[in-house]
Amino acid sequence: MPVSDKIERVMAVLAGRKPDRPPVSFWYHFEAHQRHGPQAVQAHLDHLRLYDLDFLKVMNDNGYPHAREIRAVADLAGLRVLNGDEPEFARQLALIAGLAKELAGAVLITTTIFNTWATLRRLVKPRDHAPPVMQAEDDDASAILSQFLADDRRAVAQALVTIGESLARFARRCLDAGADGVFLSVRDDWVDTPANGPGIYDAIVRPTDLRILEAASDGRFNMLHVCGRAADFASFAAYPVHALNWADRAAGPSITEVRDTVRPAICGGVDNLGMLVEGTPEQCAAQVREAIAQAGDRPLLIAPGCTFDPQRVPRENLAAVCRAAWSAFTRPPAGL
Repeated sequence: MPVSDKIERVMAVLAGRKPDRPPVSFWYHFEAHQRHGPQAVQAHLDHLRLYDLDFLKVMNDNGYPHAREIRAVADLAGLRVLNGDEPEFARQLALIAGLAKELAGAVLITTTIFNTWATLRRLVKPRDHAPPVMQAEDDDASAILSQFLADDRRAVAQALVTIGESLARFARRCLDAGADGVFLSVRDDWVDTPANGPGIYDAIVRPTDLRILEAASDGRFNMLHVCGRAADFASFAAYPVHALNWADRAAGPSITEVRDTVRPAICGGVDNLGMLVEGTPEQCAAQVREAIAQAGDRPLLIAPGCTFDPQRVPRENLAAVCRAAWSAFTRPPAGL
């Protein structure tokens, strides 16, 4: 029986069933004045409705609550386990609650949480979020954390445990606020580097990823986003989530390579760094059709591999992605 409701469409894919057509969504970081408050709610709603998207990934640019500057490894001792409702967290919770109220259960909401290593990177070197660089950056944050590991690995590990427990509490509050799940962003090529040595991610980061997901286990739409070029994609693919999103085009592996082994639903198929920026609408649509073909018998969620720069991506390309998904099995609706 054809699935027409947006939530039913997504849930069909999560259950491994073919919906009436592939669900589609995409996301980017909004302007600074749209990070929290009514402006943030409206920005998300406008984006969702403009493209008639099937699910909403809530952006999170509200930061992690920690007032003290971290300049040396000894400063990590100042981190404390948080309740999950401190001011920065509260702004995100209010955004989720506002969206849940406006959408009234019509669309599944998954809200962004950056994992402990990504959070620590921004604590030692604050920066705005942007579309990713595929190669692990040899930047100030990486250099600082490499030095911290060399100075006192135990202190770094404890800091990650502290941040992880705080994010776990925050994750539970996100579900209470109205999110259907969390969108946990992870990246291991920042961690297992020549400077740090092998096995660091497994030893001190992965357990905190799993702690956050454990806290969000009551969610029905938990997604893992694998950023960058994964050093150990197979381990991420085994995480207890409903869907897995990664840059299959820009970083790999391809959908074809993993469709028979990945347990969560596949979310991807669109090149956020190349095709969306430089391609024509026809080429973007063709990439969607090719992704569906790559998936074979497995249904999938159509989405880019990560965020994109809205100033560089033509609206016509985004509309073409939607139309290609809409017309995969049925006729597209009038609109875009």
